[in-house]
Amino acid sequence: MASVVALLVIATALVAAPVYGKDYVVGESQGWTSSVDYTTWAKDKTFVVGDTLTFQYGSFHSVDEVGESDYSSCSSSNLIQSYSDQNTKITLSKAGTRYFICGSTGHCSAGMKLAVPVSAASSATPTTPATTPATPSDNTPSTTPKTSTPSGSPATEAAPPKATTTSKSTTNTNGAMESGPIKGLLVGVLATLGLAFMG
Repeated sequence: MASVVALLVIATALVAAPVYGKDYVVGESQGWTSSVDYTTWAKDKTFVVGDTLTFQYGSFHSVDEVGESDYSSCSSSNLIQSYSDQNTKITLSKAGTRYFICGSTGHCSAGMKLAVPVSAASSATPTTPATTPATPSDNTPSTTPKTSTPSGSPATEAAPPKATTTSKSTTNTNGAMESGPIKGLLVGVLATLGLAFMG
């Protein structure tokens, strides 16, 4: 019974394999400060669900998450969340635009504000065949060899060598393994569980 439980734990871990997003340090080496143009900083980046924003800042700043109207007016009167730990990591957990400002007086109006458009994570995986023919090596003969036969029988050609197949594992753009190999392993684990319950 203990082996069945262990296999269930392994199967669950495989199914719930994490997908890692990208971590963006807001303002990069300058951090969250009044000397960075955050609109320009965010302009060439694509933020998706699962990515994180890391705000690094001094004690005279804060990170206030607000709605769109408060972002436009630089108001912290309707806060969604406020942070002041000087090293704030925020996970982008859903699609839509997130708005951040510094709550210190005058900092937002001086440009210390960031709007982050978050796209849904792509669930489409590239379609690649599970098996592909192996590439012939350089020393493969170009003609099929003849086999010798006893006298009186006509010579026959040997059957050509069969192509071998190899499994191909791919990685998605976030560096996480695609689910093809995991699904195969999961099927094997589930089959083993079925045999354990039957036996």
